[in-house]
Amino acid sequence: MSIKEIEDIFKNTPMPELPARIAEYESDDRGGVQKILEKYRKKITAREKERTRLKEMFFFEEKYRPDCPVICGIDEAGRGPLCGPVVAGAVILPADILSTWEDPEGMMIEGLNDSKQLSEKRREALYEEITAKTVSYGVGVIPPARIDEINILQATYEAMRLAVRDLNQVPDLLLNDAVTIPELPIRQVAIIKGDGRSLSIAAASIIAKVTRDRMMLEYAEMYPEYQFEKNKGYGTADHLQALKEHGPCAIHRLTFLKNIL
Repeated sequence: MSIKEIEDIFKNTPMPELPARIAEYESDDRGGVQKILEKYRKKITAREKERTRLKEMFFFEEKYRPDCPVICGIDEAGRGPLCGPVVAGAVILPADILSTWEDPEGMMIEGLNDSKQLSEKRREALYEEITAKTVSYGVGVIPPARIDEINILQATYEAMRLAVRDLNQVPDLLLNDAVTIPELPIRQVAIIKGDGRSLSIAAASIIAKVTRDRMMLEYAEMYPEYQFEKNKGYGTADHLQALKEHGPCAIHRLTFLKNIL
């Protein structure tokens, strides 16, 4: 069998069957074959490393699930920008998300992490996978005028409450990124840097971030002079220059601009 044919065999071999496939060709001492085997050994090692990382990020979910079967992660995006909404995401992951790892049709979401650690392209891909595989997800959006009215912290809490209400079931427990949300009669656990320590919070951070970024792209078409497609409303040099030239638009947070204008 040619090296090219062996390469094609490996390309079409499901991940769980790779160890046996490697063992099948270990006696073939051709250099090209050995390179193929080494390539797929590294793939197995990388996947096991990823599985370990994901299991570590499922610690809080597994810790609390015996008493709280339905666990929801909460996070937000857009507290710091000068304009646009603040958006919260709420995500309930399947309880067996790790046990389905070896199933090609399983529910595991490889690469799931804090949205800030991911490229825009990767966030978009993970958003589609999360929304397809979660038990439920919810989104809460609070517009700039409301942020100006009640301040960004209260607006963030309001967005989080809306995200929870948008779910199709009531959670037994909320895992939050460093905050406790007032006016919610649900048990809560605040986790410092939770978006990098909990899969549920990480998933919520991606839902919130992608939802808000998509909204800012729509606003960029309405207000092209501010380049929202690039800065997403944050106070970049170009955004500040546009503010000086054009003043604020309808989606700017006026309370954020007092020291700028």
